[in-house]
Amino acid sequence: MRWRKEGSSDELRSLSIPDYLVNVLDVIDAEYLILEPGEIVVRNSRDIHSLSLIRDDKLNSEQILNLVRAARRSNKYQEATLELPRGPVGAGTHDLLVRVSLVGTEGLALVLIFDDSEYRRLDAVRRDFVANISHELKTPIGALSLLSEAVMGASEDPEAVTKFASRMQIEARRLSDLVQEIIQLSRVQDSDPLQEAQSLSVNDLLKEALDQCRTTADSRKISLIFAEDLDSRVLGDREQLTMAVHNLIENAVNYSPPNTQVSVSTSIDEDIVTISVADQGIGIADAEVGRIFERFYRVDPARSRETGGTGLGLSIVKHIVSKHGGEISVWSSENVGSTFSIRLPIQSIKEDEV
Repeated sequence: MRWRKEGSSDELRSLSIPDYLVNVLDVIDAEYLILEPGEIVVRNSRDIHSLSLIRDDKLNSEQILNLVRAARRSNKYQEATLELPRGPVGAGTHDLLVRVSLVGTEGLALVLIFDDSEYRRLDAVRRDFVANISHELKTPIGALSLLSEAVMGASEDPEAVTKFASRMQIEARRLSDLVQEIIQLSRVQDSDPLQEAQSLSVNDLLKEALDQCRTTADSRKISLIFAEDLDSRVLGDREQLTMAVHNLIENAVNYSPPNTQVSVSTSIDEDIVTISVADQGIGIADAEVGRIFERFYRVDPARSRETGGTGLGLSIVKHIVSKHGGEISVWSSENVGSTFSIRLPIQSIKEDEV
């Protein structure tokens, strides 16, 4: 079978790919690349772009290139398990099983890629998660138990019953919020948003997150400012990315005094878009900055109880950003404010055309 692919110029290249290979690739449960000599990509699976392996029609992974070169030198099948970055920034990785074989008579190389990331992460995530949850659930459940006993003991004092019942409502709400965020974090950890990624407008994501936080901000007399700039597009899950920005804005609102501003802005540097959420709040001590993305960690436990914070919001943000091939950082100064910055790879034109 002859395949034609549009190149970087107006000319079309023509090459021969065996019929049997095309039939197999149509049904195989793996991402794939077909490379001609010079390691130029002439055909690939539709979802391969989520792995960020192609740039300007060429394979953009030195580790996989080494496998292809070894297959060409030896004329033998090559296989390796590789840990590759999920994007150009951040610490997130894909655990990939990569197989390379030469096919046909024109020097074509077939690269099959199996993503084992989810299977490898699942056991470790669940073990750690269960240990943390069991500890965190004890506090509100214990409080509800004590308050219910107090209500029973004060049955002849209506004022005391009202006071204890009010406290029970607060603890029940805390428990409900905690369970909800545990579910959210579990879903984020167990999913891979790049496997079925959508093309998303960054500005639309930010507007949606701002709208979700506006009522709370208004009640606290805090102005939400969106410095809208040139739009960009990213690949990912709309719900998760909106949740990440929402959590940052909500956190900024909760830790800001009345009559201040929380501003959201974007900037673009080559292939990276940076989303920044800045507040004029209480700031974070240097000693605390390194721990704020840990699960259930609270800088100010008293403020967390007041605002209903669970200590999971920033951890959820970190996981979402990492899963999208990005990274999150924070600048903060006590009594001045904080700025959280999310950096994500911009969707390329090639990815947009797929």
